[in-house]
Amino acid sequence: MGLARELAERIVTLRYADLPPQAIHWSRIAVLDTIGVMLAGALEDAPRLVNAVLEEPAGGPALIFGSSRRTRALDAALINGIAAHALDFDNTASNMGGHVSATMVPALLAAAEAGQHSGRELLVAHTVGFEAAGIGRAVNPHHSEKGWHPTATLGVIAVAAACSHLLRLDVAQTERALALSTSLAAGTKANFGTMTKPLHAGQCARSGLLAAMLARKGFTANSDAFEHKQGFFRLFNEGGEPFRASKILDGWAAPFDIIAPGASYKLYPCCYSTHAAVQAALDLVRRHGTIDPSSVERIESFTSPSALAHTDRPQPTSGLEAKFSVQYCVSRALLNGRVVLDDFEAETWLDPSVRAMLAKTSAKPYTGAAFCAGDPFDAELKVTLRDGRVLQAKVDRPLGRTSENPIGLDALEAKFADCASRVLAPGVAAALCRKIGVLEDLASLRELTSMCELVVTTRSSDSCAISTGELQ
Repeated sequence: MGLARELAERIVTLRYADLPPQAIHWSRIAVLDTIGVMLAGALEDAPRLVNAVLEEPAGGPALIFGSSRRTRALDAALINGIAAHALDFDNTASNMGGHVSATMVPALLAAAEAGQHSGRELLVAHTVGFEAAGIGRAVNPHHSEKGWHPTATLGVIAVAAACSHLLRLDVAQTERALALSTSLAAGTKANFGTMTKPLHAGQCARSGLLAAMLARKGFTANSDAFEHKQGFFRLFNEGGEPFRASKILDGWAAPFDIIAPGASYKLYPCCYSTHAAVQAALDLVRRHGTIDPSSVERIESFTSPSALAHTDRPQPTSGLEAKFSVQYCVSRALLNGRVVLDDFEAETWLDPSVRAMLAKTSAKPYTGAAFCAGDPFDAELKVTLRDGRVLQAKVDRPLGRTSENPIGLDALEAKFADCASRVLAPGVAAALCRKIGVLEDLASLRELTSMCELVVTTRSSDSCAISTGELQ
């Protein structure tokens, strides 16, 4: 039996009653976090430009977040998926090696609105998609190190699995959706630091949903698409170790990956590969106060070589590049004692104080013993001051990396409030947070998305004043 069939049989049989409370809790947290960053990301250029290229998408049932417009499910999945990843503030999954909820939640919300699905159905679908994302264990680290972006190349399989479950596909249809998704997998890490990276997430959300919708209609695909001599595993892992399909099947849902290791949540709106170094910098600030560039001789940041491949950017030239510059993120943390959304907006990377700090900051490979060889997110920071003092900090694993060292619910809700309030009135954002807190009780997800609709009240050439619609 091929992998697509074996996965399909597991996907189709899962029911809400099969989920332990922890799986429901963590999938609900993933939805909360993703909707928050999606609302804030809707203001970014990337989703707006794609929306413009679509030339006023045709009407339909699915909300384009950050607007009052509804469109077809596939268009909404694309635009909202881009918004969810535009700020690089969304969660990641170590089992896949990329961002998984930012691809699944937009697709699931769009499909759920089109089909009037419930909160429970969304939670089960997200959980099963997260489990299917474990396909990353069969190809990583080689897949990612070659330059493929797992968020797109592996996430599309997770989205296809999740949407197949939500749309109640049978085993044969789900098998076809998974096989079809392998031909929709694309995305290169060369485009990190540009709008193309969040486009990966949006295209993945659309493609995974499209695979499920086509399979439901009888569209065909090769059930051997993963193992075929010209199939997914050999194409996307050529030159690495032999693919290991058993890695995704062994231990399926025992426990669910959404429970352990769980998703990784972000406290800082930048590439996760910078987070351990940022946390080390903030640890130094807590001990010694913020650092004046004039007092610094040099700053040395040590992170994993695989992380440096896309975060060694000593002189970022845009806000998006700054998110992928460990030098910039560390400098901001040392200067301000925080790293927040505003640090990547306007032209903040040109601030004279941060440029002075950047000139003294170097990024080097971490050579110490890693906390976990298979999950190298250790970092060390050394700040040498002109008076001869050396300030040092080390972080084995950033807070929120796994469910064993979680970010507190209060902090995640505060993050949601900060993100959502950029689009919604604060009172509506708080009400939306409470609504997501009882997601499993919602008979229709329209109860949730209707709270996110915006009504244009005034418009000028420079700005657009908005207000929220009535709460449902």
